[in-house]
Amino acid sequence: MALSGWICVVTGATRGIGKGIALQLSEAGATVYITGRQEKTLKQAAAEVSERGGRCLPVVCDSSKETDIKELFERVQQEQNGRLDILVNNAYAGVQAIMDNMGKKFWEVDPNMWDTINNTGLRGHYFCSVYASRMMVAQGKGLIVVISSMGGLRYIFNVPYGVGKAACDRMAADMGVELRKRGVASVSLWPGAVQTETIKDYMSHEEGPIGRDPKFKDVFNNGETTELSGRCIVELAKDKNLMSMTGRVLMTCELARRYGFKDVDGRDVVDYTSLKFLISQVPYVSWLSIFTPSFIRVPRSFLSLGG
Repeated sequence: MALSGWICVVTGATRGIGKGIALQLSEAGATVYITGRQEKTLKQAAAEVSERGGRCLPVVCDSSKETDIKELFERVQQEQNGRLDILVNNAYAGVQAIMDNMGKKFWEVDPNMWDTINNTGLRGHYFCSVYASRMMVAQGKGLIVVISSMGGLRYIFNVPYGVGKAACDRMAADMGVELRKRGVASVSLWPGAVQTETIKDYMSHEEGPIGRDPKFKDVFNNGETTELSGRCIVELAKDKNLMSMTGRVLMTCELARRYGFKDVDGRDVVDYTSLKFLISQVPYVSWLSIFTPSFIRVPRSFLSLGG
């Protein structure tokens, strides 16, 4: 119960990575506010999170609406006497649109794809960070985590997705610059391929966008559980040298190595920075990965070669 007494907000936590993060924070003893758009699924998630040991408070909140976001943080401010220790910006509304338009070029898709992906997953993160920072700066401590992805470095899915993730990384970095002297840390977290409920559903359909691509399917078959990101955030929160990492992009595989833990199901975490993994993703030379030691790692910029 290392985070007993801590107050946390996790947006978009009715399922997937968000719920996994909330589960781990609760298991560490924190009081966790979780948000979602549907009251029924939100309450179901809250019941599951509460069973882990902490306290979970579900709040119906649409992260694309400023009024909802403002009311969320006003409630936390009032109920917790101004205390907020961790904000996790996870809410995202673009998964269905991405899957429905897999393989299409940006000019072949309705330009509103931009808003579908980035209103909640970027604009909403900024608004949440503003309100959370006001509370954290006042108390002189806090941690803001933006859930991003490798799409901020290399092409994945489509143009709005990559631009949005690159913007999330830059937002975390620039917030880190302005928050550093106030004792508040800001980081961007890159999970690897994650076995969310939605991804598992798509993988079960052979004719779907994932089922048709053996390489894509293989990556997710070896993917992380939805709770690994949460385990990383708990360890970050406990780290006495947290401020040395503010403004940085952190990968779940790097944090698993830094803190010496495996995924919650006991599997080793796929190391996307290993030369072995990188070679396995490059056509025509992937067979060389069999002979490459797993302990050799490359600079993160090399990950773009996998595209």
